[in-house]
Amino acid sequence: MNRQTFDDYIRRFNAQDTSAFDDYLAPNMHMLNGGLTFDGVQGMKNHYAKIWRSFSEALQVERFVSDEHTAAVQLWAHFTALKDDANSLFGAVKTGETFDFRGLIMYQIENGKFVDIRVAYNSFTFTDQTGKRVEMGIPH
Repeated sequence: MNRQTFDDYIRRFNAQDTSAFDDYLAPNMHMLNGGLTFDGVQGMKNHYAKIWRSFSEALQVERFVSDEHTAAVQLWAHFTALKDDANSLFGAVKTGETFDFRGLIMYQIENGKFVDIRVAYNSFTFTDQTGKRVEMGIPH
């Protein structure tokens, strides 16, 4: 997969365009994200529906390498709570609080689609409304 194609996926992801999942994920894709796992395009849509109901999320690719069967990125994902939510995927949050994921993601590619996605955490940081930062470890 080339960078231009991957950037299209990220652009659409950042726009919360779930049709990107239809276009870039194999129907039987598998995701391993910390201790969280799910399968299939609908599994991905269900997971991100939970996140996007409470957060805006912006992905920034800091480094990208790929070949025909693999892509790997060093990624920064910034989440901002859009509302108070006692039951968000990351626990209780208040409007404006943020979470920052920094880590590596490996994508296995078959026929131009992601069949396996594995997320490795370097850090997951919570910042409250006062600016106090706390390292969270793996959230899932």
